[in-house]
Amino acid sequence: MAGEFGARKLKKDRKRFRWKKAAYRMRITQWKKRKDPFGGAPMAAGIVLEKRVVEQKQPSSGLIKCVRVRLVKNGKQITAFVPKTGAINFISEHDHVLVGGQGGSQGGAVGSISGVKWKVLKVNDVDLEQVRRGKKQKPVR
Repeated sequence: MAGEFGARKLKKDRKRFRWKKAAYRMRITQWKKRKDPFGGAPMAAGIVLEKRVVEQKQPSSGLIKCVRVRLVKNGKQITAFVPKTGAINFISEHDHVLVGGQGGSQGGAVGSISGVKWKVLKVNDVDLEQVRRGKKQKPVR
């Protein structure tokens, strides 16, 4: 119904169909402020509570090395993936870590790691990759 006086209906329909778009819905409901542990920030600092392994989703099989982290800014707990082989050996409990998003679509998990949306970037303010390669030493706190 796009006749001479059809603009009101067209406008009303556009408003209604906006809610189908995830980006619009998240922006209007302020989802990131309420639900996202980072509160909309790209990275957050935290303290390592424990090391753990997460099983991969089917059909892959294997154990993914992760750490449980309590965020400094709001006390929420998240599970963060520790990237690359042997990097878990350089992280111990009570270490100060910087955690960032893993880069999945719409802030979700990546690949066969179910429910893990974040990865460890720094340990005690030193880049984890440089510590792993032996270029830098992790300071003891």
